[in-house]
Amino acid sequence: MKFNRRRLILGLYVLALIVITEFVTGYFKLPAWPAYVAWVLFFGEHMNPTRAPHVLVGAAAGIGLLLLAPIAIGLLAQIIGVDWGRLVYILAAVYAIFAFGEMIPLVLNNFTFMFFTVGGLALAAPKPNPTLWLLMEAAGGGLLIGATIIVGKILGLPPAPAATH
Repeated sequence: MKFNRRRLILGLYVLALIVITEFVTGYFKLPAWPAYVAWVLFFGEHMNPTRAPHVLVGAAAGIGLLLLAPIAIGLLAQIIGVDWGRLVYILAAVYAIFAFGEMIPLVLNNFTFMFFTVGGLALAAPKPNPTLWLLMEAAGGGLLIGATIIVGKILGLPPAPAATH
């Protein structure tokens, strides 16, 4: 196994971004998790800049589904009760992600599913705020991903493999 100097430098850069993110989100008392999750998903896409919009838009759509949930569940609850309304909404949202994902892959994709699922779990945390999560995912995740793309170009990292999605 051989050390890759560029990857070692990128690793230090990632650590610096984590420190900056923690200081900024800590100071302003903002949730960092939506930005970090978007960033990790971008790394899962091999830092391929062409996949960044899919990560960011898909993630935003997942949080958007959470924002839509109280209205939809409220309407369904009047007809079939709260518990069934919640279940029907979850099933409809997940079905839409999978059934229509190939038609509108920028919006409905694995990242949508990930943020819908993780965000749904985060709703149980104290003081959930999906609107703020959306802002943090879009702005914070976008900044982390954009900075990673720029540093990758500066370091001359090899291009990401072609997406096979």
